[in-house]
Amino acid sequence: MMKNIIIAICLLCCVASVSAQTNYYTTTKTFYENDYVYQCDVDAAKIVTLYNKSNNLMYIQQVYKSSGEIFIMPDNYIPLCADDNWTRTKRLSIVNNAFSSSEKQRVRGKKLSVTMYISPDTGKVIEVSFLFGNFEPYATIPVSVYRKIEMELKNNVWYTPTTEGRKLNYIALWWAQEPR
Repeated sequence: MMKNIIIAICLLCCVASVSAQTNYYTTTKTFYENDYVYQCDVDAAKIVTLYNKSNNLMYIQQVYKSSGEIFIMPDNYIPLCADDNWTRTKRLSIVNNAFSSSEKQRVRGKKLSVTMYISPDTGKVIEVSFLFGNFEPYATIPVSVYRKIEMELKNNVWYTPTTEGRKLNYIALWWAQEPR
């Protein structure tokens, strides 16, 4: 009898922890928060694209401003921003610090894809988007965490566009990272 009670209590604890991890991004929808609105687009493969609804560049091709010709990175990589020794460390740190310890445990072993859209004129981060599967643990992270990353990147990271980068309508820079 006592063994059954202990098993029942363990099962209830497991169910409580599973149900506490809400999947926020099961379908395409809009999140209306206090001072911002986020859009969640879920495609047929259940991949989530999450971004600030005020973003203008999300589904706009990266093109040369003068001709409108689509930019495709050549095989012999052309830098669009000048090399520096601080932006990589700073952006990784921003993502790491946005997640709580329990959230970091939940997403352990999985990488989050982050894309920054950079102004070719000023080098400032003007838009940010996130990509993850709605079946991954990142789908249990509330919009507020992604908003925090967006704002920190916009306020604390900037680049120096190269001559080639200044020719484009925007500079896209993305990376995949496991928060630590």
